[in-house]
Amino acid sequence: MPRFVYLHGFASSPGSRKARFFEERFGQLGIGLEIPDLAEGNFPNLTLSAQLNVMERLCGHEPVALIGSSMGGYLAALYAARHPEVKKLVLLAPAFSFASRWPETLGEQAMEQWKRTNTLQVFHYSEGRPVELGYQLIEDARQYEAYPDFAQPALIFQGRNDTVVPPEYAEKFAALHANASLRLLDSDHDLVNVLDEMWRETEEFLF
Repeated sequence: MPRFVYLHGFASSPGSRKARFFEERFGQLGIGLEIPDLAEGNFPNLTLSAQLNVMERLCGHEPVALIGSSMGGYLAALYAARHPEVKKLVLLAPAFSFASRWPETLGEQAMEQWKRTNTLQVFHYSEGRPVELGYQLIEDARQYEAYPDFAQPALIFQGRNDTVVPPEYAEKFAALHANASLRLLDSDHDLVNVLDEMWRETEEFLF
């Protein structure tokens, strides 16, 4: 059996509601779920590359199955495309096209100010307050493909009412990848109202 790793979302932490939910459900099966702090306590200097390095050190080229939420879902996809030892993926509202979503969301003026000042105030959900984030996140993210071309089996959950990562991103990915099964749910980006439904399908998919 592979190891199981949960990857939290942007401005989140291993203590997020979804992380705790999945950890509890795995525990009921007597199986451990590893949940790394992808930012390693250094959110202002966050990059995708640094988070992928965290995964490299944790997974150690052993067989793993990845569960990733939002940015964590995108990281899972990037990692799986580079690591054939990844066996399966469960992606929750994966943040495909990560780099290009920022200017679409913030607007060009805010992006220019962020680049000029190297500071963007971002609400950090686990800390419950705004924190500063450097522009290196965007500069680093631009080197990565918008839709990682991994071949492993994947189950994707996506809220129909998601305004953070709209459904068309997951739909585009699923249309191009026969290995990915997409479940559209009546939820938003958080998906917290469909946790039990997602777990039932996740358990069936992984085991």
